[in-house]
Amino acid sequence: MEPNPDRVARPWGDRTPYPAGGTWPARTDTHLAEGLGPDDVDRWTKAASVLHSNGDAMDVAVRDGRIVGVRGRAADRVNHGRLGPKDLFGWQACHAPDRLTRPLVREQGRLVPCSWDTAMDRIVTRTRDLLPGPGPEAIGFYTSGQLFLEEYYTLAVIARGGLGTPHLDGNTRLCTATAAESLKESFGSDGQPGSFTDVDHADTLALFGHNVSETQPVLWMRILDRLAGPDPPRLVCVDPRPTAAAARADVHLAPRPGTNLALLNALLHETVRTGRVDRAYLRTHTVGFEELADRVAPCTPEWAADICDVPARDIVRAAELLGGARRLVSTVLQGVYQSHQATAAAVQVNNLHLLRGMLGRPGCGVLQMNGQPSAQNTRECGADGDLPGFRNWQNPDHVRELAGIWNVDPERIPHDGPPTHAMEIFRLAGEGGIGLLWISGTNPAVSLPELARIRGILGREGLVTVVQDLFLTETARLADVVLPAATWGEKTGVITNADRTVHLCERAVDPPGLARPDLDVFLDYARRMDFRDRAGAPLVSWHDAESAFEAWKRCSAGRPCDYTGLSHHRLRGAASGIQWPCDAEHPDGTERLYTDGFTWAHPDACESYGKDLATGDPHDADDYRALNPEGRAVIRSAAYEPPREEPDAAYPLRLTTGRTLYHFHTRTKTGRAPQLSAAAPEVWVELSAGEAAVRGLAEGDLVEVATRRGALRGRLRVTAIRDGVVFVPFHYGYWDTPGGTGGGDAPGRAANETTATDWDPVSKQPLFKTAAARLTLVERGDGRPSPAPTTTASAPLDPTVPPTTGGPAARAGQRS
Repeated sequence: MEPNPDRVARPWGDRTPYPAGGTWPARTDTHLAEGLGPDDVDRWTKAASVLHSNGDAMDVAVRDGRIVGVRGRAADRVNHGRLGPKDLFGWQACHAPDRLTRPLVREQGRLVPCSWDTAMDRIVTRTRDLLPGPGPEAIGFYTSGQLFLEEYYTLAVIARGGLGTPHLDGNTRLCTATAAESLKESFGSDGQPGSFTDVDHADTLALFGHNVSETQPVLWMRILDRLAGPDPPRLVCVDPRPTAAAARADVHLAPRPGTNLALLNALLHETVRTGRVDRAYLRTHTVGFEELADRVAPCTPEWAADICDVPARDIVRAAELLGGARRLVSTVLQGVYQSHQATAAAVQVNNLHLLRGMLGRPGCGVLQMNGQPSAQNTRECGADGDLPGFRNWQNPDHVRELAGIWNVDPERIPHDGPPTHAMEIFRLAGEGGIGLLWISGTNPAVSLPELARIRGILGREGLVTVVQDLFLTETARLADVVLPAATWGEKTGVITNADRTVHLCERAVDPPGLARPDLDVFLDYARRMDFRDRAGAPLVSWHDAESAFEAWKRCSAGRPCDYTGLSHHRLRGAASGIQWPCDAEHPDGTERLYTDGFTWAHPDACESYGKDLATGDPHDADDYRALNPEGRAVIRSAAYEPPREEPDAAYPLRLTTGRTLYHFHTRTKTGRAPQLSAAAPEVWVELSAGEAAVRGLAEGDLVEVATRRGALRGRLRVTAIRDGVVFVPFHYGYWDTPGGTGGGDAPGRAANETTATDWDPVSKQPLFKTAAARLTLVERGDGRPSPAPTTTASAPLDPTVPPTTGGPAARAGQRS
């Protein structure tokens, strides 16, 4: 094992093979500031990653009151000591010279520094001005997927129980809303059925729209080590791009974007046709199989091949692998969630496991993945368009129970309709229905679709926008009040990852200047607003992260996401993370759900009664009780429909957007880490060799990608992506960050200039992968290559392109 490899050039490090049923060997990855060794560290503080959803456990190195590096925690169940490039280098953003260190308010069109009292007084005054007239529905909150559980729960109590507004959602709407909705549709409740340890036991892995090698590199390391072992699993990959997983797959299906449901219906057709279903399991644990069988009967591989433009024989071969598996693990991510018929397609992956009876056993699980580090916490705490504790807004008993915990009148908690999703919140803000919009820890001026529209909303006269963040992001530049926030390593709180593993992140250093933890800001707002319960006591009675966690435990008690067996003290002392539910019945946590039925699918307990997969219309309690009186898993089917926007003569390509290994979200943090910024410094455009030849284009040419909404420019990378598709990473905004190459005000870099204001009818997740686009030459590259990394799905076909390397600064220790 190389002791200090370049982890930009070799992002997944060295292999430690292991067999099926074995224990993944530990490998400790470490990166410290230049010139420092382990003996130079004053102390190590526990944390987990906030730059992806894997939940990699790490220790933060502190010297002289500054964060100086990280190391993986070898004893942890999630990563066994490994860290990906974003983990290893992203901590440096804490020290960026442009950190916000004091509040700002807008005066005569300019943001000027002020005190915390001045900034908070403006927010409170605006709130109080709106409440008597327009009422609580004039106030909206849009939060992050990177805060801590305690912060989300406090915000949910303020919004739902204090103000009584239904307008609270997170940018998890962009990444994980479909994951949550698909789990509710199939199992009656949110909560990941599987565990990352299922990779250790599986004989077949299926990745549906999940570029695991870049979005969850440590999970890919686990898969790579199984593939390198003596009895490797078979691998099925569904992705239009040539990802690292696709290169290793036994079957790689590259469907046209927007056709996932057709492909999945064909796979289910073959599963039923060949009799590879567990009839006993279906009879005992499910309802709805016969309807599904009828629905997919005409969905032959040949039918799907014509729609998806993949060979029918490959569909048959993939179905054989899935149907012949004895231990099957399936994962799903944005290639499904951000595409056409998102929830309907994700539900079919659940159906595959229900038909095969492959849930609740080692190596048998489905992982409807998250995109962001604490996306699971937004869902649990009710900060993403749900009620806290996975409670059902349509169930009066659930609303009364929550009101009892908070000691408020049930009518205070909005429940006469579904909580407002993010796209609707911004629509209302644009139309004048919302007069105060508080945005915490996210950058919608880059991440939401159709950015010209979003800029217009954020700049609307009459809307007071509050932005709480680390830097003066594109969104913060448009705000009326800017609040400087503490980041990871500067505050304490809990993060729960995509497989329900709970980690405690502890404060390692103080935030810079006057920056405050998000929890402190929300507590200050609650105190100034003087929210009270029915007894006249403060509604928000906690004062720090630990007491907030204890309050959350009371809310989670008896619900699927039960945290009552956990505490900050226990998590602080634990060598590894602990999976919920963790309670008196499961004192050491729960590795897998649904080992013996689907308790939370019962009509009295379920989080949702389900929705029509075509229209998104919610079913009511009577509909659900008639369908599922005993509380079983529900097999829901749906017919494929073509995307609403198809290519034509004017816009002949299909645009899909996504992420790259070296960056997270809108580069707010990763763009300020020198190694990560240098690895992918600027936006690029990917096209196949065939499409490039037709247009007379070559590697490095500056091209413009245009849709009916807008355009962007980037240098062309010619790859093995499927014909007919153009790919653009969404990370790049208008203003450059330190270490980048754009410089200054640089419009035309943001992928979301081009994407449509459209969303899945069920999950309300925006669709970023189905726009019709055209591509034109701006100027020749003259031998200059695209800035796209060569180590990822963006690998060039041109062998003369220099490889992506990080040099001495990207060397990181690894030891077994």
